[in-house]
Amino acid sequence: MTAKAARGYSRDGKKGLPQIEYGLLTDPAGRPVAVRVFPGNTADPTAFTTIVQAVKDTFSLKDMVMVADRGMITSARVQELRDLGGLGWVTALRASPLAALAADNGPLQMTLFDQANLAEITHPDYPGERLVACRNPALADEQARKRLALLEATDVQLTKVVAANAGRLAGAGKIGVRVGKVIGRNKMAKHYILDITDDRFAFSRNAEAIAAEAALDGLYVIRNTIGPEQMNPAQVVATYESLARVERDFRSLKAIDVDLRPIHHYTETRVRAHVFICMLAAYLTWHLRQAWAPLTLAEENRPDPVARGQRSQGADGKAATKTTTDDLPARSFTTLLGHLATLTRNHLRVAGHDESGFDLLPIPTPPNAEPSSS
Repeated sequence: MTAKAARGYSRDGKKGLPQIEYGLLTDPAGRPVAVRVFPGNTADPTAFTTIVQAVKDTFSLKDMVMVADRGMITSARVQELRDLGGLGWVTALRASPLAALAADNGPLQMTLFDQANLAEITHPDYPGERLVACRNPALADEQARKRLALLEATDVQLTKVVAANAGRLAGAGKIGVRVGKVIGRNKMAKHYILDITDDRFAFSRNAEAIAAEAALDGLYVIRNTIGPEQMNPAQVVATYESLARVERDFRSLKAIDVDLRPIHHYTETRVRAHVFICMLAAYLTWHLRQAWAPLTLAEENRPDPVARGQRSQGADGKAATKTTTDDLPARSFTTLLGHLATLTRNHLRVAGHDESGFDLLPIPTPPNAEPSSS
């Protein structure tokens, strides 16, 4: 087994199998630039710090800004980036710091969004950083819907525990284990008040905690070190939202278009070569998606960077009419790949005739042809 393979946390739930970790670096447009392979037991924050330094040294960069989600650039990682020097960051605040900013005496108040859906704020806890606060009503509605669904599902499961306690389930320890599994599955522990004894279990929703979380629905704050002369607040938000393209590229690399897994190599050099070739394939896929965007239902331009989950008017028009802006049939990226796969050059030789033969080229599918069902 390759030296890179190790047993670590599997996001796919495939426990007990050796694995590798790999980090994909893209440019601001989402175009793959570099990939690095790590042992399978490497934690994400460790991999992030390592690859940041490797990229900075490899490309001889004096100043570099890394964009990553709030789970990757934690407060500890921010301090490490400061210590490395010449590195900036764009990330989002976690729930707890966000709630602190939105406290009664904090700078994050709903009145900021009376006229616009983003505003720049400051706070002494973030010296030398810019904070861009955003509010997306569509995101707020989705978060409220999801929380209600999880609460209702948890209520049903906790009610079953109550019924079991009335029957054969007894003992505070056994009840606690059963309840812990229920509220842990949906991560709803903070929204419930539990009363557990050896012979009794009761629960109720924590209305105060639920209301406090609901007050933050649709809100997020982007912390960054990009100077105002380089980017205005809207551009900062768009830069953070570009992570969606990185995540799409990662999914494409892992399973959708390229199928990096499973890996059937046993030496470290071959594993690294396999991952690198897959990254090159992802690079080609990125260019194909860009070139074919006018022929597909893909979102081409999003004028409002804060409006996550909301398609532009042009994308809505494509989806409703199943046609492009040029009135051609709109196809999926996969369907276009299928058409491309039919464009092959076949060299034929006819027995008893010229030995040199000839090339037979297929006729491309006309742009106005109806999309196939594949």
